[in-house]
Amino acid sequence: MRNLIAAIQFLTILPIGKSEIFDPHKMIPFFPVVGILLGGILAVSDQIFLRLWPQPVVAMLDVIVLILLTGAFHLDGLGDTADGLYGKRPKEKALAIMKDSRLGTMGLVAIICGLAVKWGGILSLDIHRSIVLLIIPAYARSSMLFGVRFLRYARPEGGTGHDFFRNTLTPYHFSAVLIPVLLSLFLGWRGIWLNVAFITLTAIIIIYYKNRIGGITGDMLGAMNEILESVLFLTVSIGGTLC
Repeated sequence: MRNLIAAIQFLTILPIGKSEIFDPHKMIPFFPVVGILLGGILAVSDQIFLRLWPQPVVAMLDVIVLILLTGAFHLDGLGDTADGLYGKRPKEKALAIMKDSRLGTMGLVAIICGLAVKWGGILSLDIHRSIVLLIIPAYARSSMLFGVRFLRYARPEGGTGHDFFRNTLTPYHFSAVLIPVLLSLFLGWRGIWLNVAFITLTAIIIIYYKNRIGGITGDMLGAMNEILESVLFLTVSIGGTLC
């Protein structure tokens, strides 16, 4: 339970308990569980919003809820990653830019586009809406486990995310990924499409990161989360009228 609380405190601003420990190796298996928690809050909020406002406004409020619950933690990583990896800068220059706290043009564009895609995806949801809102934040945070498992930490001097890479992840660390996968079975064919998209997009990002700078950083893990969350919301809304 202490490791779950630590994961909640690390990934969200939720005031849940106190944890005196910071053991990333024991904390990381709970990332998908934190995603389910965030998705549950989002799904409940969404149902309340739907009784008060039209769907475009509800989709906007849903996006804001996710931002508030996480303190824009991953959005910051998305902006820094876009600033650093844009163009053909060498690895050292890209890492230096990502470490800079200032937000550049590409970072701003990436954040705006990511939020717009997320808004459009949520706006297009119809049946099984609550299940989708519940599980996609869990899928997004599950992707970070694969980033840690298959990439090395890119900063030789260390950094915010370095402790997550000290030990190799085992199958146990991925056990909670089964939670969104099993819940996706309630979505029918759309659940299959969602899982295919999750695997494909996660693999593409990992390959891109490896080819671009030979590893990953904490900012890039955050960007991975945001990209997965936005694109999966958009993906699962494809053909909604056919379901």
